[in-house]
Amino acid sequence: MIKLEEWAEIRRLHLAEGVPIKELARRFGLSRNTVRSAVRAVEPPRRERGPRGSSVDVFEPQIRSLLAQWPSMPAPVIAERIGWTRSLTVLKDRVRQLRPLFVPPDPADRIEYAPGEVAQCDLWFPEPEIPVGAGQQRVLPVLAMTCGHSRVTDAVMIPSRKAGDILAGMWEIIGGWGACPRTLLWDRESAIGGTGKLTVEATSFAGTLGVGIRLAPRRDPESKGLVERRNGYFETSFLPGRTFTSPFDFNVQISDWLTTRANVRHLRAIGASPAQRWDADRAAMVGLPPVAPAIGLNHRVRLGRDYYVRVDTNDYSVDPRAIGRFVDVFANPARVVASCAGQVVAEHARFWGTRQTITDPAHQATARLLRAELAQRRREHDREGTRTHTDGHVVAIRALPDYDDLFGVDFDPRPVEHLSAPTAEGIS
Repeated sequence: MIKLEEWAEIRRLHLAEGVPIKELARRFGLSRNTVRSAVRAVEPPRRERGPRGSSVDVFEPQIRSLLAQWPSMPAPVIAERIGWTRSLTVLKDRVRQLRPLFVPPDPADRIEYAPGEVAQCDLWFPEPEIPVGAGQQRVLPVLAMTCGHSRVTDAVMIPSRKAGDILAGMWEIIGGWGACPRTLLWDRESAIGGTGKLTVEATSFAGTLGVGIRLAPRRDPESKGLVERRNGYFETSFLPGRTFTSPFDFNVQISDWLTTRANVRHLRAIGASPAQRWDADRAAMVGLPPVAPAIGLNHRVRLGRDYYVRVDTNDYSVDPRAIGRFVDVFANPARVVASCAGQVVAEHARFWGTRQTITDPAHQATARLLRAELAQRRREHDREGTRTHTDGHVVAIRALPDYDDLFGVDFDPRPVEHLSAPTAEGIS
């Protein structure tokens, strides 16, 4: 078969320089008919190799039978069932060719979003452990939100994946935007709608904003592929080469990177950068309400003698003067605040680690003062011979014989005279 280089040179010499067929046949050592065919051919010669047999051909009927019954059966399991002992790569290639014949197609539509229509939300867990204090390091969740029309993305690290912390992160991002998309799309995150129905916290949040929270269908990652791809972009373009000293440092770095890099790069899918489409997207969003939605972690507890309240495995001290009364505890990513009857009785910076005790020295001092006052009060009462309850009323003290008379018991306080043992003379 004539080579590609020979074909090109023959056509050049004959068509451009007028070299005869006979001379070309002599120069290239080819027959005249081969030279004529090369001159007449308008397409370059292609070397087509015939089909070659494969060692997996004899197993193809068995593979087809297994795939007909179990279309998703993995290739290693198929190899075990058919007794395949050779390279698994060859078998995987054949299974990859045959599987589409038995699996119905599942096309994914391209969705175009109108301005202000939707923001896709997701939790991303970056691999580096972040220092949180007290010698601890943790892998913390990052809330990411991507607007459907403009592709503008914002992200913030939060202390946990509890509903209050997730909603606090959402409110921080939405507050930075100054408006909220009409729909917030979530997957089946347990704190948002793990059962397929929105949680009370998520419903309250959406109702206050006047927007909707929609849950993506099960096993349908394409429905929020925008934010999923942004998570992958974080992994490949934001994390490499970076170190973080705290969650605050992480949030500062990712915010700067999103502003200067991610949201200003040209996206081929929309033919512009997210920043160029942001004004139109934001203008179509819903304005923020005058009252902030309920966010953060909230609970009520009666304060015990151990004057601490627990928030996300950590204990925070409370003014001990509130012992025995109900205390309302609120925690956002930055602060932990406890109040009693509308009065603040504790305020701490929130610790993002686990199983730590955070104590305000003022609370310890108050506890020592209260214990000293109680001890002094007891000493004074002991000197007076009168015992009182903590509220001041006297504790009645009865004599022990009064209890004997009450229960009809007569005890003789005189000692019992024991008879001496008889002697031998007395016996005789």
